[in-house]
Amino acid sequence: MAAARRRVEPQRTCVVCRSSAAKSTLHRIVRSSDGTVRYDPSGKAPGRGAYVCGRPGCLEPASKRRALQRALRGADAAEVQCAVEAVRATLGSGSMMGAPAMD
Repeated sequence: MAAARRRVEPQRTCVVCRSSAAKSTLHRIVRSSDGTVRYDPSGKAPGRGAYVCGRPGCLEPASKRRALQRALRGADAAEVQCAVEAVRATLGSGSMMGAPAMD
């Protein structure tokens, strides 16, 4: 009888703090082909994506350090800021699903 294979969780890196974590624990911000930037809670929207871990220490400098703009290759700073605010609102609403455990 064949042994059951363990499913390997894809790893992604937070563009701000550079910590590596499972894809399901990070929050994806995506720039679509038409240039719009938005928060992608499903993690499956088409376009160029960048991941942030959701810690307050990463969300604050996310747009100030232009890490997301670089990762999304020339995205508009105002749209990136709106996407970061959407992540912050999701985390603030008590929906911590997908957020990494605080150490």
